[in-house]
Amino acid sequence: MSTPAGPLVITRQHAVAVWTINAPHVGNTITDTAFIAAFEAAVDAANSDTEIGAVILTGEGKIFSAGGNVKQMADREGMFGLDAIDQRYAYVGGIQRLPRALARLEVPIIAAVNGAAVGAGCDLAAMCDIRIASQRASFAESFVQIGLVPGDGGTWFLQRAIGYERAAEMTLTGDRIDAATALDWGLVSRVVPHDELLTAAMELADRIVKNPPRALRMAKRLLQESRTGSLDSTLAMAAAMQPLAHHDGEHQRRIAKWRSS
Repeated sequence: MSTPAGPLVITRQHAVAVWTINAPHVGNTITDTAFIAAFEAAVDAANSDTEIGAVILTGEGKIFSAGGNVKQMADREGMFGLDAIDQRYAYVGGIQRLPRALARLEVPIIAAVNGAAVGAGCDLAAMCDIRIASQRASFAESFVQIGLVPGDGGTWFLQRAIGYERAAEMTLTGDRIDAATALDWGLVSRVVPHDELLTAAMELADRIVKNPPRALRMAKRLLQESRTGSLDSTLAMAAAMQPLAHHDGEHQRRIAKWRSS
């Protein structure tokens, strides 16, 4: 099952949704309003569908995402033709909707990085819970090379993935790193042959979705709380969630199975 072709193509394999950025003619850029709206809709649909246990995000063609549309910047099209004050609000009402959408995504999301992830494309990968890279993948926090800063929250996400010093190196040089370096730095959890990327991502997703769906969603929320919250707030949330898990029928069934094994 799949949605009609658009800026974000969604297919479904049992409990796993695969989201494919579908604009290879412009490097799978993610700043267009149509893509942002489609992405938000996909998040909301996944949250409301309790049969979805995980999402895989990848790019169509040879590139994961080139981030912003540099041609539009050069031609001062769309938001890039606005004055400074209006551009500020365009960022808030545009690209910054992506990290906010992912922050409310209840199910785990795996970035299957099939090629270059540049600028906001690198940041989009960093926003995901888990990242797997093709051997052909590369990553660049390249904003400064064209005189910009990460306008999409990249400075927040990248350093949480690889630490401040390496995030600073990527952000302040704009240099590209290859898949092997990304693995060494902890930006991705594994690197696989290009032709095996989606298979590896699906195998990981299948290992995730075999677990009880309510517990998965609560565990992800606890992980997110732990990134920024205090120990006390995390413990309080865990104490509130755990009784819900204990009283879930799936927990009861699995405990009964464990006792009979």
